[in-house]
Amino acid sequence: MSEASGPDAVIAGYRRLRSLAAEMLALANEADWDALIERQQGYLEQMDRLKALDAACELPAGHAAIKAELLEAILADDLVIRRQLMARRDELGLLIDRSRRQRDLQRTYGRQGTSPGDGFGQGSP
Repeated sequence: MSEASGPDAVIAGYRRLRSLAAEMLALANEADWDALIERQQGYLEQMDRLKALDAACELPAGHAAIKAELLEAILADDLVIRRQLMARRDELGLLIDRSRRQRDLQRTYGRQGTSPGDGFGQGSP
C-alpha cells in the first residue's frame, strides 16, 4: 500500500479536516458568513477525498483511536457552527419579516396619505 493511501494518509486527512472545521468555527464566531461559505467548499472537497481514502484502508487500533478523537472534535465544531448558522438564519428571518411589515405599512398608509380624495382639505376654499 502506498504512503498516499495508507493509515498515515488517512490520519493526515482527518487532521486537515479538523483544521478546516476549526477555521470554519472561527469564521462563524466572527460572524464572517461569506468567508465561512467559501471555506465550506474546501471542507466538502476534503470530506469527499477522505471518504474514498478511508474506505480503501483499514486502520490499525492506534490510528483508529486517533481518528475517533479527531472525529469527535470535528463533530463538536460542526455542532457549534450549525447552531450559529441556525441563529443567523432566525435573525435574517426576523429582518425579512420586519422589512415586509414596513413595506406593507408603507403601501397601506403611504397611499392613504397621498390619495386626492382622502378627506383632508375638502370643503375649504
